[in-house]
Amino acid sequence: MSDFAYVGSELNLFAGATTWKCYVRFHLQRYLSGDILEVGAGIGASTATFCDGTQRRWVCLEPDRDLADRIKPNLPAALTNCEVVVGTLSDLGTGDQFDSILYMDVLEHIEADAAELARAASHLRPNGFLAVLSPAFPWLFTPFDAAIGHYRRYTKNSLRSIAPQGMREVKCIYLDSAGLLASLGNKLFLRSPIPSKAQIQFWDRTMVPISRYADRALNHAIGKSILGVWQKAR
Repeated sequence: MSDFAYVGSELNLFAGATTWKCYVRFHLQRYLSGDILEVGAGIGASTATFCDGTQRRWVCLEPDRDLADRIKPNLPAALTNCEVVVGTLSDLGTGDQFDSILYMDVLEHIEADAAELARAASHLRPNGFLAVLSPAFPWLFTPFDAAIGHYRRYTKNSLRSIAPQGMREVKCIYLDSAGLLASLGNKLFLRSPIPSKAQIQFWDRTMVPISRYADRALNHAIGKSILGVWQKAR
């Protein structure tokens, strides 16, 4: 059982970013079937968007007990396939195997990221998927990143370098090109230590829809976030 306490304060702010979460779900939809493990589920904001009740089992793994206690109240009552486990991968049994394992804005909080993904791969069934969404580009690292416990931001090369052995890359793309411009502007000019609720709403409702078109036009060559998906060998 973990005594971990999350240092960040942004979960409530970003919980309402439903346009963004739906955009990420669009890119992950085909990997969200069977038995799913969501590592670092927080307060269940991503779970509420990604889990549609058709999955056989959805395990929300969260090391902070206070956050974990908020997951079920934040989920629709109809999602009876969800269960909450307080802890980390080390608290799972070796027999706990999944068809997909998700790290949604979580891996950047883990210092030993390569070891974490290797451990996750051991809980994947053959042909299972490992999906990682994280902040992109080290040059966008701000005091806000540090304040919420980020160790790093990733590039395609740095994320690919920690992919577990025996995993085949399915996709590695950048998302939210419009959001990248907003983050760069904040870093250079506004220098806000934490985004306001109004800023989050403007980004989610105005900039993310722009990114859905711009990202495709740019062939996902740049963006505020990076999404990597790997498949375990048969």
